[in-house]
Parts: sequence; C-alpha cells; structure tokens
Amino acid sequence: MGSSEERVVAVIMVGGPTKGTRFRPLSLNIPKPLFPLAGQPMVNHPISACKRIPNLAQIYLIGFYEEREFALFVSSISNELRVPVRYLKEDKPHGSAGGLYNFRDQIMEESPSHIVLLNCDVCCSFPLPEMLEAHTSYGGMGTILVIKVSPESANQFGELVADSVTNELLHYTEKPETFVSDRINCGVYIFTPDIFAAIQGVSSQRKDRAYLRRVSSFEALQPANRSLPTDFVRLDQDILSPLAGKKQFYVYETKDYWEQIKTPGMSLKCSGLYLAQFRITSPHLLASGDGTKKASVSGDVYVHPSAKVHPTAKIGPNVSISANARIGAGVRLVNCIILDDVEIKENAVVIHAIIGWKSSIGRWSRVQASGDHNAKLGVTILGESVTVEDEVVVINSIVLPNKTLNVSVQEEIIL
Repeated sequence: MGSSEERVVAVIMVGGPTKGTRFRPLSLNIPKPLFPLAGQPMVNHPISACKRIPNLAQIYLIGFYEEREFALFVSSISNELRVPVRYLKEDKPHGSAGGLYNFRDQIMEESPSHIVLLNCDVCCSFPLPEMLEAHTSYGGMGTILVIKVSPESANQFGELVADSVTNELLHYTEKPETFVSDRINCGVYIFTPDIFAAIQGVSSQRKDRAYLRRVSSFEALQPANRSLPTDFVRLDQDILSPLAGKKQFYVYETKDYWEQIKTPGMSLKCSGLYLAQFRITSPHLLASGDGTKKASVSGDVYVHPSAKVHPTAKIGPNVSISANARIGAGVRLVNCIILDDVEIKENAVVIHAIIGWKSSIGRWSRVQASGDHNAKLGVTILGESVTVEDEVVVINSIVLPNKTLNVSVQEEIIL
C-alpha cells in the first residue's frame, strides 16, 4: 500500500431532508449528518476515520441537502484535517450504487486505485486501514464490512454468507423473510474502480429490457416488469446479490461495536459509543473532575470549552455538553446530550435525554426516560427553545420546539 500510484478516495453518503424524518424533532434545526454525537457532527466520525487511510486524496459527501447547508462545515473540516472535503448534491434519487455512478467523473479525478464508500448514519470503529489491507490481499472488486448479530435481529439488515477460509461473499440477500445468516452488511465498503463498470452493466440491462417492453405488447402488460428507472441502481439487490459467489466480493468482519443511527434514541446510544472510543483515540477530549475545583465526572464525558459547569454538579457517564451551555449548582446529568446554549438550573436532573438548543430546565426539575434506545419514547427529547419551569417532571416524552411546560408530563408527544 505504500506505492505513490495507489491513491484512495472516500465517499460518504449523507442522505437528505426527506430521509431524516425519523430523526425529528432534532432534524428540524440542523441536517441530521451535522447533529453532534460526542461533541462532534455525526459525519465527523467517519471523516476522521477516513483520515487514517494511507494515501487518502479526497473525501466526497453525497446527498440531497442544499450545498449552503454544508458549506461552512466542509470548509472548516477540510482546514482542520488538511484533506480536501467536497459536497456533491444529487439532483434526484439514483439508488445507493447509482449515486456513486452519477459522480464517477469527480470521484475518478484523482485516478484512485481504491474507493471507500460509507453511510453517514452508521456508528462503528471504522477499521478502514485494516479493511483496505485485507481488500488488497483478496484481489476482488470490493470488500464489505460485516458483523455478527443475534439471529433475531439479522433480518432487519442485509444478510450474507461468506466462505470461512477465503472470506469470499457467496450469497447476499437484503432483509430476508426467513433466516439466512447472522452476518450482516455494515454499510461500509472498499471498491476498485471496476465497480463503475458493474453499475453501468445494470443500467444497460435495464435499458435493453425497457426496449423489449416497448416492442412487445405482451411484456408491457406484465405488472412484474414495471421496473426501476435505468439510472436507479441499488448496491445490495442490483450489485451484491447477483455478483455474490463470482469471486468479485469479499468480507472483512469487525468484532467492535456497530449501530445504525436512525432515531434520536439511537443517536444518544451512539454518542456514548463514540465517547468510549475517545478513551483510545482522543483521550484529551474527555473531561475529568473530582468535585473540588471542577464538577465531579464519572465515566466518559465531553464538555465544550465554552460551556460553564458548576463545581457542585455531577456529570456522567455518557454525557456530552455543547457550546455555551450553563450547568447550575447541584445538577445531575446521566446519559444525555446537552446542545448549544442550554441552561440547566440548580438541582435539576437530566437522565436518558437530549436537550435541544437554547432550552431551559428549571430548578429542581427532572427530565428523564427509561433509557430504551429502541423504544419510541425510551429517550426524552426536547426540541429547540423548550422551557421546563421549576419543579416540573418530564418523563418518556418528546416535546417539539418553542414549548413551555409548567405542568408535569409522562409518555406524551407535545406538538
């Protein structure tokens, strides 16, 4: 991998505003990829992982958001990491593989020998250098990051079967109705540029079939033949499934953590996973304190330098406190994300919750939940500029922006 000819380009799929609906009310204020986990925008974590790849030439973000929404972030992260980061806006849905193909000219500008493809809403340790080494040794068109999960949960994902000796992908099926395997696709890939020819092949087949339907009245009447647009190509069903077992794709299994960040509840869990990883990768980002000059800190905690935390507060585990937040005397914070400009007044308690930008929690109030990251109301979410008045209790609830709570609520969605 040391050759100067071998350059790597990374592509991160960031989705769009119509895709992040399950992330509301948090995505009402900010594109989901820029929502902070462990004090950093969600997309920062895969970008930082890409920085560890040898000979990385460029990082592309592909999505449906307006370019202005990413302009400031792209500029600052490029300067911070000293790697060119560029945002490319899709004009219409092309599918997971079609989106890659749509920008093939830009991606191939640097003449890369390898293309790393990641999904922004994946949370894992991103073992990209190790995966690239394995991919190079396999000699195939692509390598997929996989993980072992419980048989009960496997059918929510793409299940696959691989050769136990060679790691060749033998069979792939997306969200099967019956159990196939407890190995699933993590949404992280490394390809050679040959992937573009494979995607083009699918498009060409679609065009041929479309032509046949136009010239055959019988074919045109068959409902099964109402196919997808020719330039809409899915990586899983259209590329991985048909090419499995043909010595084209291989797998690299991770033993670390892996989650999908689909909901606010899962974002809280993933923030904790990233905080735990900071112990290994970025220990300087974690706060400490014993309650004398600084607040008492237990477990993994991030505090933005501009935040003000009273020395009598108790913080942690799994707490992230964003810019200009003010945490008062005697406050207790456990398993929560506190966003910019939040004020939490004296002796308030926040457990298993996300407190939205510019919100205020009154004295002796409690904002808490059961902590079930998969349940609809398992994590309490306050949108932007929510005021919880003194001595009010909010349990297992979601509160949309600009509301004032002067009575206690439990298991409610407040619109």
